[in-house]
Parts: sequence; structure tokens; C-alpha cells
Amino acid sequence: MDLITVEHNPSPMKLDAMQMDSWPVASKEPGTFQCTYKTKEVCYLLSGEALVTPDGGEPVSIKARDLVNFAKGLSCTWEVRATVKRHYLVD
Repeated sequence: MDLITVEHNPSPMKLDAMQMDSWPVASKEPGTFQCTYKTKEVCYLLSGEALVTPDGGEPVSIKARDLVNFAKGLSCTWEVRATVKRHYLVD
């Protein structure tokens, strides 16, 4: 099972079907922080760029127009390289 999956440039139809526009929005300034996901999370990056590295795993690059799934239980380090603004939905 992948802890982080990324879909680059999902279709507007897919985002509409997911009702992404109704999800909350969050922003994070450049910097590094640890994160542990207690639930599954899906996010769609509106802007920005980050490198997310699972504990003991390979880094995953995410950027604007990426739809990203984070698995429940994932512990990782975020390195925000350009301010990230994202819609997100927790399961």
C-alpha cells in the first residue's frame, strides 16, 4: 500500500464529482514540520510546492494542481518550498 499517492492535473470533471470546491481550505508558509495522519486525508493543491517524506521512505514532490492521498497512520516530514494553499478532506 502506498502511503502517499499523487495524481497530477486531475480533470475538472473528477474534481467536480468529488465536490472539491466545498472542502475547507488551508495554507502553510515555507518551512519544515512533522505530521502524523490519524485519518486518511485527500488534498488538492491550489498553489505552492512541497516535498513530503514518509518516515523511512522516499520523498514525494507535490505541487499546484496535484490531488494527493495521505494514508491513515502516515508519519512524515513536510518541507514546504513555496506557500501551499490547498483544499482538504479528512476521512
